[in-house]
Amino acid sequence: MRTIQSFARFSLAACMIAGVLSSCGASSQGSSAGAGASGEKVLKIGVFEPQTGENGGGGFQEVLGIRYANQKYPSVKIGGEDYRIQLVEVDNKSDKTEAVTAAQKLVSEKVSVVLGSYGSGVSIAAGQYFSDAQIPAIGCSCTNPQVTQGNDFYFRACFLDPFQGTVMANYAWQNGMKSAAIITQLGDDYSSGLGSFFRDSFKRLGGSITNEEQFQTNQTDFKAILGNIKNSNPDIIFAPSSITTAPNIIKQARELGITSVIAAGDTWENATIIENAGATAEGIVFSTFYDEGAPANEEGTQFIQGFKPFLKENDQPDIIPAVSALGYDSYLTAVKAIEAAGSTDTAAIRDALKSVTVEGVTGTIRFDENGDAEKDMAFIKTVKNGAFQFLTTTSVE
Repeated sequence: MRTIQSFARFSLAACMIAGVLSSCGASSQGSSAGAGASGEKVLKIGVFEPQTGENGGGGFQEVLGIRYANQKYPSVKIGGEDYRIQLVEVDNKSDKTEAVTAAQKLVSEKVSVVLGSYGSGVSIAAGQYFSDAQIPAIGCSCTNPQVTQGNDFYFRACFLDPFQGTVMANYAWQNGMKSAAIITQLGDDYSSGLGSFFRDSFKRLGGSITNEEQFQTNQTDFKAILGNIKNSNPDIIFAPSSITTAPNIIKQARELGITSVIAAGDTWENATIIENAGATAEGIVFSTFYDEGAPANEEGTQFIQGFKPFLKENDQPDIIPAVSALGYDSYLTAVKAIEAAGSTDTAAIRDALKSVTVEGVTGTIRFDENGDAEKDMAFIKTVKNGAFQFLTTTSVE
């Protein structure tokens, strides 16, 4: 990351300019940079995230990672000139319809690159709008394969649900769990997709599926579903769901006397789940993208040292969420691609993304032919004594 570190030094003066929010017009078709009120060059990066709604908590964590990256690296050098990077944040409200409106807002703002979103469904809903406008997007933690499929302008920094589902099935099987129940949210691409990948992988290993249950968006009472599962007595319950839903599933399962291991995917690495589920969160298991106890490189070490005080400034727990690390890495990747393109032309930036390599805090990021990051390792964590605890790393051959 020497190139990023070098251009950051040139940008201190720009970073000190307060209150400059420019209205940037396109300098040419496919270009999204302009001049600020003070005459400085400005380039816009869109932040397409939920800050309200069902996934607002996770979306805000992702936004914090992006904001911190922008604070650390506030400009980029293009053609020998410094461009101040302006973040344009929109709230997709965790809703597919609102996602379209938010995407259209970013297109009208003429951003150079889009970062996000937390939540695969909203990313899929917005993808065509970014593609039609020829604006490259980098998903930070949206894991459903459909986000990038057939979309030459969408990339992502995280691993995919087929990998994550296989990892969790392998973990369950290797730890002696032979039967599983699956709970997913009806109509949610992330939840239903991850549940099906877990099911298929677990069955291939020889495991049996005792129940496949679904619930509605905003549902809070899961006792009927959990009653069916209790009668089957599976070894593990796999319930990929939102931060809002997870505590209800966990608490109600334990209230019914269910002793099965309760597991999920990356969305469960959020301190509010522990806060809301209380002691019933003990022993839950989930896969995630990052562990602050094992920095991947010097960039990772510096990120931990700087981001923890940043979390405190924003009234957040002193635990670095994996999605914050991915938000940070996605910003670095965007900046690296802009620098490599040597241009503000959005199509040129898209082309640069196809060959860029970034040593991020979550490891090396480079994209395959589908725009997916070539990730081959996941972290498995649990909750012990009211805190997240690393268990193991798992990969898939």
